[in-house]
Amino acid sequence: MTGTVLDTLADRYAHWLGLPASATNDVSDEDPAEVRAMPVILRIERGDPPQRTPLLEAAAAAAVAVCLDPRAEAEGEWHDQVKAWVDSRIRKVSRRARGAHWEAVQSLPGVTITVDGASARALVPGLVAETPKEVSRLQISGSEIPADDPGPAPPDVPTLWLNPKVPMTAGKAAAQVGHASMLLAAALKADGRESYFEDWKDFRCAVRTPPLRTWASLHPGDDPLNAWRRRQVVAVRDAGFTEVAPGTVTVLAQLP
Repeated sequence: MTGTVLDTLADRYAHWLGLPASATNDVSDEDPAEVRAMPVILRIERGDPPQRTPLLEAAAAAAVAVCLDPRAEAEGEWHDQVKAWVDSRIRKVSRRARGAHWEAVQSLPGVTITVDGASARALVPGLVAETPKEVSRLQISGSEIPADDPGPAPPDVPTLWLNPKVPMTAGKAAAQVGHASMLLAAALKADGRESYFEDWKDFRCAVRTPPLRTWASLHPGDDPLNAWRRRQVVAVRDAGFTEVAPGTVTVLAQLP
């Protein structure tokens, strides 16, 4: 798995965590016509909605699956689009779909993952201004799903810990766990731990909300490098465009 599009992501990780909160959402130098995003489509049927936890786990797996798909590697048909997105601000936009609208997005380039009956499809990122109509017609709001009780996380998969002090809609949380799975893969790649990916079946992750004490003990603070080396933890720090304040750490990803 050499030469993946995630190569540059690990290099930016520590710098991003070190920025002051006011700088994390500075987009003054962005050309709106060049803004890129990965659409993450959540299947939420009206009469039979999924449980929240498996839906988030499906979203996390789908996002990293796009980045590590052979089609995203050098010379692959997705490479240029995915790399251009990873090399800029990594935005994800979660939308909900059901019925025929869900079926319509299956024809767009991307990866669908289903976990315990809950499905999410991460699409190949592209320019927001060129969002396909099959995606632009889908609603961003209204993705709230009641909290469930998933029980203890499996011991053999990475755990994505949601910030217990920051409520998020299912759509927002889906984007954040997608960031977390990508950062985890980038950290593994930077460490040369290629063998890990051979056993990371379907990029499965557990999503859980920890007690406050656990969150505090895992939080990297101002030392992300040692948090990774000593506790195998990476953190997602949000730019604060929606729902949360700039600089908020929304998810901690931890290897088993």
